[in-house]
Amino acid sequence: MTSFKYDIMAVGAHPDDVEIGMGGTIAKYTRLGKKVVIVNLTEAELSSNGTVEIRQKEAENACEQLRIQTRVQLRFPDRGLLASRQQATDELVTLIRQYRPRLVFAPFHKDRHPDHGHCGDICREAVFSATIKNYLPLESSKRFYVQALYYYQINGTSQPDFLIDISGDQETKYKALACFKSQFNQETNSLKTPLNSGYIDLLQAREKLLGAEAGTSAAEGFFCEKPPLIHDLLGDSIK
Repeated sequence: MTSFKYDIMAVGAHPDDVEIGMGGTIAKYTRLGKKVVIVNLTEAELSSNGTVEIRQKEAENACEQLRIQTRVQLRFPDRGLLASRQQATDELVTLIRQYRPRLVFAPFHKDRHPDHGHCGDICREAVFSATIKNYLPLESSKRFYVQALYYYQINGTSQPDFLIDISGDQETKYKALACFKSQFNQETNSLKTPLNSGYIDLLQAREKLLGAEAGTSAAEGFFCEKPPLIHDLLGDSIK
C-alpha cells in the first residue's frame, strides 16, 4: 500500500505561478490540516520587475499567508526549461520520491508563457518516471506512484474539467498574491507588464465566472488527462 507523506505537491515554473493558479485551493486544504509542498523550477531571474532576492522574499511571505511550511526552490534557467528538460525531470523525480505526495499539480499547457507549458510537460514525465524501479535507482529514492496529476490554469479562459469551490478561501489567496508586490503593483520605476495592468481583476473575474457556473461565489478550474473517478455518486454533491 502506498504511503503518502504529503497531500499535495504544487509545481510552478516561477514563484507566483502556483499562487495564481490554485492559491485558493491550497488555502482550503492547508486550513483543513493537509500538507502541501510548493516546488518552483526557476527563480524567474528574467522578470521585468523585481530581483531574484525580492521575489524569493515575496514567495516566502506568500507561503506564510497560505500556511505552507515547505517550499523547494530549484535553479533551472528562466526561459530555459526546454533545454534543461532532462535535468529538471530527474530533479523532480527525486523530489516526488522524497515528499511522496498524493496529488501533483502542474501548469496547464494552454498558456501564453511557454515556460508554463514546459513545466507541465516536465511534471508529466517526472510523475511517470518516478514509478520506474530502475530510473535513478537509489536505495534512498525508491519508486513511487502519485495518485493523480492535475493541471491548474494560470493565463487563459479554457473550460476546465472540474472546479474546486474556493469561496471560503479566496481572501487568503489574494493576501498571498498581495505579497508579490514587485509583480502586481505598478510602481514609479516599474515596467508595464500584463501582471501589473489589471491582471488581478481579470483573475478574480475568472474565478467568479467559474463559481457562478457551479453555484458558488468563486472557484478555481483544473484539467486532467483522464476522467476523475467518482466512487460514491450518492455521497458526492452533484448539482
